[in-house]
Parts: sequence; C-alpha cells; structure tokens
Amino acid sequence: MSNRPPSSPDRIYRSPAGAAGGVVLLILGAWLGGDAVFNGEGRTPWLALAGLLFAVPLVVAFTIRPVVLGNDDRLRVRNPFRVITLPWATVASFRSGYSNEVFDETGTKYQLWAIPVSIRARRKAQRPPRPKARTRGRAADDVEAQPPAERRAAGDKSMDELRELHAARAAAKTSQGEPHVRWAYEVIAPAAAGAILLIILVALG
Repeated sequence: MSNRPPSSPDRIYRSPAGAAGGVVLLILGAWLGGDAVFNGEGRTPWLALAGLLFAVPLVVAFTIRPVVLGNDDRLRVRNPFRVITLPWATVASFRSGYSNEVFDETGTKYQLWAIPVSIRARRKAQRPPRPKARTRGRAADDVEAQPPAERRAAGDKSMDELRELHAARAAAKTSQGEPHVRWAYEVIAPAAAGAILLIILVALG
C-alpha cells in the first residue's frame, strides 16, 4: 500500500459514551489493583499485577481504542484487535442493523465497533417531540418542517456520512488500492501475557 499522506483531514467517528466508560473502568481498576499491589499480602500483589496486565489492554481495546477514520482516499477502521484500511474503491456497501458493518468487494464483513447501534436512539429520533402547550401550534409546524435526516440517531447519521463519502470518492484515482488488515499485537500480547501469568499463579496455588 502507498505511504503517501492523506489528501484530506480524517473525519473521526467514535463512541463518547464508550470512551468515558473505559476511563471510569481504568480508574476503578487502578484504584482497586493499586491497593492490592501495595497493601496485599502473600500472592495477592502478584495476582493483582497479572489481573491488571490482562484486563487493562482489554478495557482499552473495547472502549477507548475503537475509532473509524474516513478521508477522501480511504476508510480506516480501528477495532479492538484489528486495524482495517479500505481504499474507497474496495468498499462495496455499508449495512446498519443490530450493528454497523462495512463490506469490501470480496464480501468480507468488518464491524464498525466505534459506531454502535442504539435501537432506543433510533426510536426516539423517529418520534417527533411533543411541543409545549402554549407554543404547540408553532412548534408542531417546526417539527413537520424538519427534514427526516435531521431526526436520525447519531450512529445512523455517521453511517449516512460514510455512505456519502464513499459514493463521492469511490471512483477517484487516489481511492484505488487493496484492503489491508493488521492485527493489534500491542493489545493481544500484554493481554495474553497477563492471562498466562494468571493461569500459572492459580495453578501453583
């Protein structure tokens, strides 16, 4: 694949709620794990260290790490354990159901972890808000005049933007190339090491 810089800034799509939840879990883990490491007795500090080594990469992988980046040349998907780079010419379609997904020309499916689906948000977006009694007439007119796209859930809006970008850029010369998938060994290796250490410590009793 080409190493040329992108021809346009990336549009960034991620889940703020997921990232915030990950930060909370990391703070909680650091507090409880740190207490066990510094104040624990016997094998407790080692078990805590192994647990942190196993859990922290996974928490980061599933909450803070996921992001979707799109520019004029390609779509880049950073999932918990993989990084997928798809030039726009290799993207066949997007699908939104109970999860958001992108398909390449070979039919391979990649889930977009950073753009979660919220059925509740979809239903809320499809249901026009009730105007207050004293402004009911004017507010009702405003709701009726509001384009349907503006009442879509945040995740669906993100997918609409990606579809539009794909349609506009798929035929561009700079959007040609081959899909590239890289495993996130920076996440897998420490988590695997922590799991092995935990198994050894538990087995030794």
